Amino acid sequence: MRAVVQRVKEARVTVGETLAGAIGPGLLVFLGVEEGDDARDAVYIADKTAGLRVFADAAGKMNLSVAETGGAVLVVSQFTLLGDVRKGKRPSFTAAAQPARAQPLCRACTDRLRALGLHVEEGVFRAEMLVDIQNDGPVTLLIDSRKRF
Repeated sequence: MRAVVQRVKEARVTVGETLAGAIGPGLLVFLGVEEGDDARDAVYIADKTAGLRVFADAAGKMNLSVAETGGAVLVVSQFTLLGDVRKGKRPSFTAAAQPARAQPLCRACTDRLRALGLHVEEGVFRAEMLVDIQNDGPVTLLIDSRKRF
């Protein structure tokens, strides 16, 4: 499972004219599920995301997590994070999990974030979405559950 995590001042996702989710200060998480991922990967991504110390403390150092600042998390599923561009110009998405497998694992990740006490908003799985981001920093990190050891 891969996640691109961005610290944001605010972020929102719309599908057509409908607002699907919006947050103020917090983290935007683009989430991709890879073939072979399981619930352990979802827990790892959620726990790592929740614990990232990327918000400033009183001394101005990145030392606080999203929970410690009262921030929220917006999770947007994005299978293109598993795109392989090593050959040619057209990405291959064969590493991405099929939707029937990916959707429950995305849900497991958001459920875990909620269980950790975070306010979580979501995009719409498999929808064409417009994501508006006000990046803060910018701070952008990649978390890959296959590179945890």
